[in-house]
Amino acid sequence: MSASATMPYFIKPSVNLSREEKRAAYAAARQAILATLGEEPSEMVKMVTINSLLKSHLPYYYWVGFYLVRGDRQLVVGPYQGTLGCLYIDFGRGVCGAVAASGETKIVEDTHALVPGKEHIACDPNSRSEIVVPVRRPDGSLMGVFDVDSSLESSFDAVDQEELEALLGEVFGG
Repeated sequence: MSASATMPYFIKPSVNLSREEKRAAYAAARQAILATLGEEPSEMVKMVTINSLLKSHLPYYYWVGFYLVRGDRQLVVGPYQGTLGCLYIDFGRGVCGAVAASGETKIVEDTHALVPGKEHIACDPNSRSEIVVPVRRPDGSLMGVFDVDSSLESSFDAVDQEELEALLGEVFGG
């Protein structure tokens, strides 16, 4: 997929936060997400709510969304906010595919340093760093992965990993 390096008019450039600012932003987002969802059973409603509220509270979120398992070894784009996402990703390909295959969160400080097409799939050249978290259902099965990109390098760290793993586990029960 070819993409322009021009930032789309509807997307704001990322703004990084300190660790303390991140914790506060995640706490506010978590409170808003849980209050909004209540006892909502729909996975889809949960996903769109998480995308919207996390992107609203965390200014370094450039692209945020879910890739959902389809078949045995493929992800298909699910709900997201941002520029056009890749439609299909095979397990083991790119950061999302690697996380789907391993079941472990991955943080990438500089996506442009990865091997294009294998280690990273460049859907948007404005994405410079990334975190991908596996999302599981209560029975432990892999529902998909949660992917967040920033237009700045080194936006994601252990704070993001801890907060996202906890939130996704709580919301989806996995």
